[in-house]
Amino acid sequence: MDIFYAILPAIFWGSLVLFNVKIGGGPYSQTLGTTMGALLFSIGIYLYDPVQLDMKTIIIGLISGFFWVVGQGGQLKTVDLMGVSKALPISTGMQLVATTLFGALIFKEWDSGKSVTLGIIALVLIVTGVIFTSVKDKNDKDDGGGNLKKGIITLLVSTFGYLVYVVIVRLFGIDGWDVLLPQGFGMMIGGLVLTAKHKPFNTYALKNILPGLIWATGNMFLFISQASVGVATSFTLSQMSVVVATLGGIFILKEHKSKRQLVFITIGIVLIIISAVLLGVSKT
Repeated sequence: MDIFYAILPAIFWGSLVLFNVKIGGGPYSQTLGTTMGALLFSIGIYLYDPVQLDMKTIIIGLISGFFWVVGQGGQLKTVDLMGVSKALPISTGMQLVATTLFGALIFKEWDSGKSVTLGIIALVLIVTGVIFTSVKDKNDKDDGGGNLKKGIITLLVSTFGYLVYVVIVRLFGIDGWDVLLPQGFGMMIGGLVLTAKHKPFNTYALKNILPGLIWATGNMFLFISQASVGVATSFTLSQMSVVVATLGGIFILKEHKSKRQLVFITIGIVLIIISAVLLGVSKT
């Protein structure tokens, strides 16, 4: 049952963007609606199980939530440019590289020869996997690499947002459960600030509350599973969301891929999964 709880974040997070795309509305309405759902969920959790909030927790939670919106908004923009099955593996790979290097350099997680060896191998596999998932079909119309270049630049900003969202809570030693409510308000503030000029207030924003609830549910199960299976294992399993999202993009959203692309995407996903497992092992 513990492993089942640890797998749930991957299922919820992997399906998040599929719901966003299915519901529609464009990246800005999708971002705003998702933050609304996340805030509603965090308020519900707080009312069910109130925690004592000090000023440090509130401030860090607000900052963390705001930067999550930077990450999620950038990811949704890239999905709009490149499609789920191409954008999500690249996004996941970038996040794994960023969090791994930050953990190694700042948190000194590479504290042994084993950690360094496995970490370097994992990074190489991630980069290789991302390259494989980005392979173009020979018959694709050439746009000069415009969408890919725009997507990569947007994902670099997105990755920075996700990185701050993840590490700032740990950097200040705040319990993940305690930070849920201020994090939810930070997400809502970020959603309003970063999308306001694009007029995202419409029925699509309201419909995208559902993906926000889905994301927040996955976030809750991540915290629950960390207590039973450990941070390294729960983090590793949560990264399997790339499988759910990529396969969902191909088979549910019907994103066209040639047989050649499917082979390379499959190999790329496998390499990213192996790298995530290696990173988890290196931290145990």
